[in-house]
Amino acid sequence: MMAEKIRLGIIGIGNMGSTHAKHIVGGDCPDFELVAVADTNPDRLSWAKRELSPAIDVFEDAMAMLDSGKIDACMVCVPHYFHPQYAIACMERGIHVMVEKPAGVYTKQVREMNEAAKKHPEVVFGMMFNQRTNGLFRKAREIVKSGELGEIKRSVWIITNWYRTQSYYDSGSWRATWAGEGGGVLLNQAPHNLDIWQWICGNPSAVTAFCSVGKFHNIEVEDEATIYAEYENGATGVFITSTGDCPGTNSLEITGTRGKTVLENGILKLWKLNEDERDICKNATEGFVSPETEYSEFSAEREEAHAGILKNFAGAILHGEELLSPGYDGINELMISNAAYLSQWTGNSRIPLPFDTAEFDRLLKEKQKSSEIKEKTVKNSTNKSC
Repeated sequence: MMAEKIRLGIIGIGNMGSTHAKHIVGGDCPDFELVAVADTNPDRLSWAKRELSPAIDVFEDAMAMLDSGKIDACMVCVPHYFHPQYAIACMERGIHVMVEKPAGVYTKQVREMNEAAKKHPEVVFGMMFNQRTNGLFRKAREIVKSGELGEIKRSVWIITNWYRTQSYYDSGSWRATWAGEGGGVLLNQAPHNLDIWQWICGNPSAVTAFCSVGKFHNIEVEDEATIYAEYENGATGVFITSTGDCPGTNSLEITGTRGKTVLENGILKLWKLNEDERDICKNATEGFVSPETEYSEFSAEREEAHAGILKNFAGAILHGEELLSPGYDGINELMISNAAYLSQWTGNSRIPLPFDTAEFDRLLKEKQKSSEIKEKTVKNSTNKSC
């Protein structure tokens, strides 16, 4: 029988783990009570006792926390490679689990996590894709899924406002290394946007990519990437991201046969054709026409972000609410980033999805062998997100 509040534990009390902890302790998610944290760094455990609550139980061993019987739910906020293994450990103990993005580093391990979740349907399994709480993304998805834009022709997302300094990358020995993090901007910052991209436009059927390693920073992984995506219906997509542009851009445009939508600067603009463009093209008797359009726009709503996902997670545990960001969805954006890496590693070749995971795993292991876990040179990063 669950207590009045959901007893929450957090594995990893670094940048993101501490952010979530502050939301819980600050009362932003009233259905949760933070009762325990686990971290291999004693300094972080001391910080938790000092800054969060002296009553919080601290564990140097995450498995000891999971076996303690003290928690009902757990957040996994460790380096990416370890997300699936701790999520599976939670599931096997009947502990509800919320996994920080990305779901993992390679699709094979995430498939194993999803299979484990199927064996434990009583466990609520969520993924921290906090941008799904953004009302404009949700509205754009509603427009596309309802067919208001007709058949999708093209999407273009320039998402380069993930600016990071060298100090950020030097803030942790695991950051921006193949052995420690498993990738760069596509695996750390852009999973949010890759998730929203596929959430709105669907999964591509093939990907070709160009990933620039250490273009703007002294790192061994990519800090700029361009993905060209193809879809079953003939539509195409372009996704451009970087941590080296300042000021950056965040502009998403989706064009269909019945209009287009553009999301930028907190405004979603929608142009709707009164007639399908394909019919106009075929039936018009003049070479130059100006079809009638209906214009509307939608302003930004308050985005609950991390706290919103956590409140939804609590609602799913307590009341069976539908998850806004189910854990199973984590594999979708990861499939795109994995395919982008595989394309880069194979001469920017076209990678059909699903792809050969064995080849990806082999090439990733080669990267890991030559990877260097660097010395941590900056004690604490001031960045509040990944």
